[in-house]
Amino acid sequence: MRSLWRCPRCGRRFANRNQSHTCARRTLTEHLAGKSPEVVALYRRFATMVRSCGPVTVVPEKTRIAFQVRMSFAAVMLKRRWLDGHVVLARRLEDPRFRAIQTISPGNHVHQFRIETPDQLDDRVSQWLREAYAVGEQRHLRARRGLASSASPLHASID
Repeated sequence: MRSLWRCPRCGRRFANRNQSHTCARRTLTEHLAGKSPEVVALYRRFATMVRSCGPVTVVPEKTRIAFQVRMSFAAVMLKRRWLDGHVVLARRLEDPRFRAIQTISPGNHVHQFRIETPDQLDDRVSQWLREAYAVGEQRHLRARRGLASSASPLHASID
């Protein structure tokens, strides 16, 4: 794997050189400011679930809080009473909890969801995050190139 490219303007790292992005950023504190304790608790629990997948960089952007390994694989936006978010999976995963699925490329599908209560942050979300984390590591690209071990498929735990 190539080393990450660093934007000379904002310093953010990306898997692809000259990755399209906005350099405008906010702090995590700014994202949490003025939000209800319930929404902040939802965010903190979600972030803990993300971190349980492995080392991650939290990237507070202008409109969302992204989670990145080599590439961003999940993000949330704190709303008045809930979290809107998405995970990037290497395949389309039909699940009634996804509000929409957008195919960016054959190996990148953005699955949008809404979390309104703590009980919605369950094992199903943990499974999405584990699969998305592998996308963040870009394991799905290595698998397509035949470099990943067939003994550890990316999405066996969700099927």
